[in-house]
Amino acid sequence: MASPVSLTLKVNGVEETRTVPPERVLLDLLREELNLTGTKRGCDLGTCGCCTVLVDGVPTLSCLTLAKRVDRREVTTIEGLASGAGLTAVQRAFLEHGATQCGFCTPGFILTATALLRERPRPTREEIAEALSGNLCRCTGYVKILEAVEAAARAVAAGGEA
Repeated sequence: MASPVSLTLKVNGVEETRTVPPERVLLDLLREELNLTGTKRGCDLGTCGCCTVLVDGVPTLSCLTLAKRVDRREVTTIEGLASGAGLTAVQRAFLEHGATQCGFCTPGFILTATALLRERPRPTREEIAEALSGNLCRCTGYVKILEAVEAAARAVAAGGEA
């Protein structure tokens, strides 16, 4: 049996130091040890996107990422997006456009869309669809989700925060 691994990471702006088994995935570290349950367990195969978090600003499937791989990196979960000023443009647009449905896939979609709009504030609908292609929703036809990201892009272009 391999020895536990010590790691330090910043999660939602808070530095965390943990000792974990080397096979521990980031999803389990977030949900079970840090009690950040907004990150959802979906397929455990990396095909649904429910477990998406941002690692150094990049959408990352936490069910496939070993916790030791995020040592000295910054992780943002859905709990880390909203600030004292309220919801982000993406979060607000998802609510206003009814893009949340059951809500299970919503954190992954929101984090993926946030990363997209931070990198490309004025994406085309095709670019949005491509960016979100790794996230699955079983409740919708994706129209409301695409419309929400387009609305968020307009808000970001007008000076809002993704």
